[in-house]
Amino acid sequence: MRVNASYRTTSLIVILIGIIVSSATAQQMPQFSQFMYNNLVINPAYAGGDGALSLTVLHRSQWTGVDNAPSTQSFSAHTLVKKKQIGLGLTVMRDRIGVHKNTNILSNYAYHIYLKEHSILSMGLQVGITNLKSDYASLAGTPLDPKLVNSINETMLDFGAGIYFRSPRLHIGLSSPGLLARTVSLNDTLSVNFQKANLLGYLRSTFTLGDAFEMEPAVMLKLFKGLPASFDINLNFIYKKVLTAGLSYRTKESIDMILKFQLTRQLQFGYAYDHPVNYAAKLSNASHELMLNFIFRNFENQVASPR
Repeated sequence: MRVNASYRTTSLIVILIGIIVSSATAQQMPQFSQFMYNNLVINPAYAGGDGALSLTVLHRSQWTGVDNAPSTQSFSAHTLVKKKQIGLGLTVMRDRIGVHKNTNILSNYAYHIYLKEHSILSMGLQVGITNLKSDYASLAGTPLDPKLVNSINETMLDFGAGIYFRSPRLHIGLSSPGLLARTVSLNDTLSVNFQKANLLGYLRSTFTLGDAFEMEPAVMLKLFKGLPASFDINLNFIYKKVLTAGLSYRTKESIDMILKFQLTRQLQFGYAYDHPVNYAAKLSNASHELMLNFIFRNFENQVASPR
């Protein structure tokens, strides 16, 4: 259903933007080289954005060959309901680095406003739980006095918000996946405060280069409180909507090679190889990322993924 911009809709958008841009407190999210194919994990407003039930599994092994290096797995499922205006989704993410193991289980809700010229403005919320585990005691060669330091095993509420605009040629998103402060006590006098502002901006555009080729540049901007702004710049080339190849640059960290294959109309497979640069090259090895996505497309209605 197409609707005109009204006072109520405008107010909702302004309030949501205010929530996102305000002083959000959250733990830093894991990073993904294939962020352009894993939208729901970074923005709840994308729920239902593939036009049909969509399942995505992603595995990332960072700095292979390094002991206790980061490892991340994510699963997302989302679909459209109620006359294609409501999107519902589920994301599960497990992130491990050293003695830290974090698990997020989040439900996602998005409301889609259909504008003219096949453009859609979406507003999304996510709510769920986050489990934080840190085995600090294992860092010592001998058992530590539990009065001095305890391991962390805490489960707490998580909340996020986002907005997303998409058209056949342009995607723009702004989100804060974690909005709740997290403080965990190790003992009576020592606590860990996970207060990091977490704001993600996303921009992707599509250009037709001929009958067979398309070009898709994309940018992911990441703002964390107390840290310099960082970004991923990506440029992908698509051949007949079947084969995608491209390169990305992550600020002072890596140059990434990305390949994606549309194996069938419903199934696609992606791979990313990260080559560390600058100081990261001296401290770490290459990273690998695998992605598998299956969309239950509606053949009768010719539902097409915006990707």
